[in-house]
Amino acid sequence: MHTKCRQVRIWLLMIAAVVVWIMGTGVYRNLAAGTDETYQSLKTFSDVLEIVEKIYVDEVDSKELIEKAIQGMVRSLDPHSALLPPEAFEELQVDTQGKFGGIGIVITQKKGIIMVISPIEDTPAFNAGVQAGDRIIKVDGESTLDMMLWEAVKKMRGPRGTKVTITVLREGQADPIDIELERDIISVKSVRAIEPAPGYGYIRVTNFQSNTDDDLKTALEKLEKRNPGLKGLILDLRNNPGGLLDQAIKVTDMFLDKGEILSIKGRLEKNTKVFNAHPNGANRNYPMVVLINGGSASASEIVAGALQDHKRAVILGTPSFGKGSVQTVETLRDGYGLKLTIARYYTPSGRSIQAKGIEPDIVLPFKRIEPDQPTNADSRMIKEKDLKNHLDAEPDTQHLDQNKDATPLDTDYLHGPLKLERLKTDNQVMRALEMLESYTIFKQMNH
Repeated sequence: MHTKCRQVRIWLLMIAAVVVWIMGTGVYRNLAAGTDETYQSLKTFSDVLEIVEKIYVDEVDSKELIEKAIQGMVRSLDPHSALLPPEAFEELQVDTQGKFGGIGIVITQKKGIIMVISPIEDTPAFNAGVQAGDRIIKVDGESTLDMMLWEAVKKMRGPRGTKVTITVLREGQADPIDIELERDIISVKSVRAIEPAPGYGYIRVTNFQSNTDDDLKTALEKLEKRNPGLKGLILDLRNNPGGLLDQAIKVTDMFLDKGEILSIKGRLEKNTKVFNAHPNGANRNYPMVVLINGGSASASEIVAGALQDHKRAVILGTPSFGKGSVQTVETLRDGYGLKLTIARYYTPSGRSIQAKGIEPDIVLPFKRIEPDQPTNADSRMIKEKDLKNHLDAEPDTQHLDQNKDATPLDTDYLHGPLKLERLKTDNQVMRALEMLESYTIFKQMNH
């Protein structure tokens, strides 16, 4: 054990030495003080590790301790930077592809409990009767209490044709329910479309994955080819947590022919860029309403902010999440990944929405158009500014009051199939449709 600890200490001190060597003699004088502080801090770290290994009450795993120390270091920067163990790194890569072997559920974690947000339509979980709100307490007999979310996901995913048993607690049921499921290839649809009224389109984008732009283009073309054509579009980005930056840019570019989409500014020159729109020849000049709420974050805020600044769409709903930072994922050795914040992004008008969010042109809290259902109007969704260690907002940007928030939208409704009957009970969708229909009427009056 002592030899192992000495090796770790030597490794840490070598890192400090290499850092000094890379700096070069030309800048050594300016950086000598900082380098010396880094060296001393690494020495302190190695001393603590050696003491823990020697006298802690139980035997410890040095590799695990170092991994946790790195994780703590990275997480102290901001809530979106993290060291990704091989399993988590693999799951992140799968999530952005939109296709994987699994059972077909969207899950979240609340107070250490794994909960089903929604089964995905036409999947093993959907067909077996898994319901939104089910609490998954076991996977193949192993308790999920305090299990990391990615761990639970990994246990439920697997090759097509293999089986897994989940144990759920369901409201109204006294005893746990065991549900055996045969895994299948799950294709996650990030784009769904429907015609809420003749000539008007509604498109819901639930996240930005590798094929979102192609799926959106297909949905748009299908709506545009209908008789009498597309007179107006509702783009629903509510509860859309974001995803791939390039997809947000491509989606925005479908509705703009010129001008800036966004700019990103980082400490390094390579992380400072401007992204512009290009002529697409699609002639999409119909009016648009974009729906957002406190669950609209990152990539969805990029789309909403650009369309708002270019006056291409009216933004309706409640203030968005406020994640105005850009992350990259670096591949490390042994299958690890490092997700690190490298830049802030700015809307075309130069707004930073970090910890502020997109302020809708028309503020309208969500509620069901059904008198027998309570709206819980005082409930409040967590925002970027509520997260520990969040990046500070830009000092020269106007403060947006986000205390007025939406009633959380039904997440099972977002991930399930589109039904016209359900859309008609959504006050925000109906208000957007009224606006588009009114625009058409006034336009006809002017002619």
